[in-house]
Amino acid sequence: MRDLMISEAEIHGCNTDSEGKHTVNNEYDNKKFFEEYAKMPRSIDGLLAAGEWHQLRPLFPELSGKCVLDLGCGYGWHCKFSAERGAAHVLGIDVSRKMIEEAKRRNADDKIEYRVCGMEVYEYPENTWDCVISNLALHYIENIGDIFRNVYQTLKPGGVFLFNIEHPVFTAGVGQDWIYDREGKPQYWPVDNYFMPGERHTRFLGCDVVKQHHTLTQILMGLLEHGFVIDAVEEAKPPEEMLGIPGMKDELRRPMMLLVRASVNR
Repeated sequence: MRDLMISEAEIHGCNTDSEGKHTVNNEYDNKKFFEEYAKMPRSIDGLLAAGEWHQLRPLFPELSGKCVLDLGCGYGWHCKFSAERGAAHVLGIDVSRKMIEEAKRRNADDKIEYRVCGMEVYEYPENTWDCVISNLALHYIENIGDIFRNVYQTLKPGGVFLFNIEHPVFTAGVGQDWIYDREGKPQYWPVDNYFMPGERHTRFLGCDVVKQHHTLTQILMGLLEHGFVIDAVEEAKPPEEMLGIPGMKDELRRPMMLLVRASVNR
């Protein structure tokens, strides 16, 4: 189930900081990292290979004729799904030029626009989108409250914010890995510094990756404080048919992802 997405910025339709620099690390344009990521099951088989998809899919609102924004779109799987569900226009943004190139190759559609742009610097025009999606990208954002505020303003009245973020129990994991016995079997998942939000360093696909830890209170209360109504909260766990995959049963021992649907009631 382990799959990471991150987001950066570009010129077209985006802003940068006062020095013209982008603010999010971009491991996905690292050649070695991107090549390893491309070998992952969900990179090959798409949404059906994602262990959380059976829980995330039912949370999508009706999309027929709607406008959808995908923050950290990666290969564009959710953009394509939205277009297939009848969305009139879909914009997918991502930090990685390699990801955007791959999205255009794999999941092109007349209704979809892909753009190299980061969620921290996207302009968020008011009352523009019916649905904003973000899949495994928000745990790379330090000031998550800023994103909540911007998404709230860019959604139309009644609009939906649907996101999947690494669970705080996962991001607070020491080294984000198990403690193993002498035979290499996972013994337990150590958690430390839970109430100390901020940078977490880990190794993923042979690269050093920097993520941001947010507590459950920060995530859920942050939504409420910025005006959202929380419609649903789920902790991802693999479906029965995936439990035979090596290591997948261990995903039932601690939560890895947090799925949230929130709406704008104005």
